[in-house]
Amino acid sequence: MPGSRKKILKHVMSDICSKMNRTKQLPANVMETPLNRCLNTIDITLLGVGHMVGAGIYVLTGAVARDIAGPGIILSFLLAGLACLLSALCYAEFGTRVPKAGSAYVYTYISIGEFWAFVIGWNILLEHMIGAASVARAWSGYVDSLFNYAISNTTVALTGEMHKDLLGRYPDFLAFTVCLVYALLLSIGVKGSAIVNSVLTVVNLAVMGIVIVVGFYYADESNWTAVKEDLCLMGSVA
Repeated sequence: MPGSRKKILKHVMSDICSKMNRTKQLPANVMETPLNRCLNTIDITLLGVGHMVGAGIYVLTGAVARDIAGPGIILSFLLAGLACLLSALCYAEFGTRVPKAGSAYVYTYISIGEFWAFVIGWNILLEHMIGAASVARAWSGYVDSLFNYAISNTTVALTGEMHKDLLGRYPDFLAFTVCLVYALLLSIGVKGSAIVNSVLTVVNLAVMGIVIVVGFYYADESNWTAVKEDLCLMGSVA
């Protein structure tokens, strides 16, 4: 009996593993799709660039450069750019092999297996939820700072402070409105949302270009060299 139970258990585990790792076969009509191909090369390029350049470049760059890394943050940008380049090349390869779909879920289903595609699909959903919330929260924070924190102070005065550790200090209705605007833009269709994304990405790149040019103009070369007193202070702290 113990031997037969082991065989049954082994058969069950083998069947589960085979189902988890089974891959989706490409159909013969892989190029045919009922969806309308309405995006051109520029739209797709700006869509990819817009996904790579997020709100983190405005939220974290200044604080990290000032308090932690200094000029060494350039190495972080180079490594991040290399990672983005490799990711773009991988998606380009998958897009060439599986032109009917553009999702990491389908790519994983075809190349690795069904279970891993299931995990990645839910991770993508979680990533988009957290990403949209963080971008909206960062945007509302900047808008609030422009008005000398009048929005947050008024909201706290009307609703009271929430739990600081588990939740935010106050319910951010402005960020919630931004998320609703996201949803409305997506509901107008792929072409319409792609146009909005292209405009915002161009504005984003223009702002980054202005910051780079102005940064070169106001750059202080003394910040790129460490003086002896600073090295001694760093050694005493270490």
